[in-house]
Amino acid sequence: MARIEIYTTPTCPYCIAAKKLLTQKGAAFEEISVAGDPAGRKAMSERANGRTTVPQIFIDGRHIGGCDDLYELNEKGGLDPLLAAER
Repeated sequence: MARIEIYTTPTCPYCIAAKKLLTQKGAAFEEISVAGDPAGRKAMSERANGRTTVPQIFIDGRHIGGCDDLYELNEKGGLDPLLAAER
């Protein structure tokens, strides 16, 4: 199963939507809250090629992007193969 990391804040509707899709897919993920954590947000931004918004999603270390990127990947049929990939 793929290793999924998702940087979030508690009340972000896009974070909630991204986690909902991953949960519907049966994918376990590590949630990293950057709420009130400037150092955590900086680390996230460095990993996410300068993006500062949440969520930022990584699958097996690969930057997927935000919620819209995750849903677009799913619509194009690219999400399931990433989730099923063996590490």
